[in-house]
Amino acid sequence: MKFIAIIPARYASTRFPGKPLAMLGGATVIQRVYNQVLKAVDNVLVATDDERILNHVKSFGGNAVMTSTEHRSGTDRCWEAYNINNGNEDIIINVQGDEPFIQPEQIEAIKQCFDDKNTQIATLIKPFHKDENYNLLENPNKVKVVIDNNMNALYFSRSVIPCLRGIDKGLWPSSHQYYTHLGMYAYRAEALNKITRLSQSKLEIAESLEQLRWLENGLKIKVGISQQSSIGIDTPEDLRKAELFLSSKS
Repeated sequence: MKFIAIIPARYASTRFPGKPLAMLGGATVIQRVYNQVLKAVDNVLVATDDERILNHVKSFGGNAVMTSTEHRSGTDRCWEAYNINNGNEDIIINVQGDEPFIQPEQIEAIKQCFDDKNTQIATLIKPFHKDENYNLLENPNKVKVVIDNNMNALYFSRSVIPCLRGIDKGLWPSSHQYYTHLGMYAYRAEALNKITRLSQSKLEIAESLEQLRWLENGLKIKVGISQQSSIGIDTPEDLRKAELFLSSKS
């Protein structure tokens, strides 16, 4: 199988305009993401809608293409970039452009999901530690996942699922193995083509989770397990926290 990792990178973020070009420990956020992904995938491509990002990626020797400003999601941007780049690979890995600490082991875990020839879409989940506080689990920005016995996702929610009837909520983390979602996806080319043609669904709109559209339309999402947390950058405050994290590792 041939893999390509595509990193969607918009300039006009509502909460943090210009985020891909923000400096983090002497390098831009997008350069750090790119270099981390290169450790696990030889073929890496940034898909952007802004010439500043395009030119910056090319300046450090990276590959990048210009895509439409009209895309509703990074998934749609990935599909356009894949086709601009001739679309010869079997599997497209969609890596968020604001994850500068993504680990090669995480990318390998999602690649391994395709050892099963029936896998069409894959993503990563992380076991929620049984000693962690329920309030952290309850955070709607931490998406929860329930899975079946074949490591396929049954549902994603911003609510805590499953509900443990008759058990105090403070005891839920220690009473059941919960999973949280890590927002990286991979798709066979034909599956990515299909999902970009689907209309928004009721559950997707309700939860503001794009992957629910795929489940509602009968597609299966294979999950890989990662024990590592994801450190995304959504706001300038997140960037300051990332600087502190980087300093602690040096």
